[in-house]
Parts: sequence; structure tokens; C-alpha cells
Amino acid sequence: MMLRASALLAAALALAGCGKSEPPAQPATDGDSAPQAAAPAPAPAPSPAVEPTAAMGEQVFKRCVACHTIDKGGRNGIGPNLHGIVDRAVASDPGFSYSGAMKAKGGVWDEATLDTYLEAPMKALPGTRMAFAGVIDAADRKALILYMEAQK
Repeated sequence: MMLRASALLAAALALAGCGKSEPPAQPATDGDSAPQAAAPAPAPAPSPAVEPTAAMGEQVFKRCVACHTIDKGGRNGIGPNLHGIVDRAVASDPGFSYSGAMKAKGGVWDEATLDTYLEAPMKALPGTRMAFAGVIDAADRKALILYMEAQK
């Protein structure tokens, strides 16, 4: 019985080592000196950042088409037509009925204003009727603004 338990214990210990890819590295020694720590693995090279483009923004704009058009002379929908929106006065499309909050905002839709608004419209302008959570990713917002800017 004792021999069987010893054999089972030995087998269990042998199996416990299965699945490990390689034994732990032994620290290098230099003669009588203390063991040296292994050099850390090099950090992986960061993937190159992709610069946002207007073409990428056209893809992002697909999130907006349920409420907006962007074609020159395009119709207003639930939201106003956004053709020429970059550098245009806020709430300036005479054919669209803007919320009181949007009318009171004033200013111009420049890149910085659009970036802030598109990130979280209801937070940036409480009272807006734009019930859209926002474009969270900064690169997507940049691409979207580049696309809208190209629509002049």
C-alpha cells in the first residue's frame, strides 16, 4: 500500500510539470561573483499610429446618417444638414428648428468646438436635442471633423 502511494505521488509530481514550455532560466554567474539578473526582455515596439484622414471620417459619419445629411443642398432630417458646418456659425441653418440651448450657444463650429461637442453632445451642451452618446475615440472625432471640413 505504501509503495502504491509513493508511486502515485511520483506520478502526480511528474504530471504537475507537464505543460510548461521550458524550465526556469538559471542566473548567469561570473566565477566567484554573485549571480547576475537576467536582462529584461525588450519592450515590444509600439505600433505606428495611423493618422486620421477624411476618408476614415466618411466611415465614422455613417453613424450620423440616421439624423443628418452632408450633401450640398441636402435636406435637413432630425438634425440639420451638415454641409459646410466647419467654420459656420452655430445654429445658422435658416431651414432648421434648433433647440433653445443650441440657439443660445453662439460661436462658430471650429475644429476645437466640434471636437468637444462630438465627444459628448449632451454633456457639452445641456439641453441639446442631439440624443447621441458621442464619438468617444479622439482619432475617430478628428477623422470625422476632417471629413466634414472637406464638405465645402
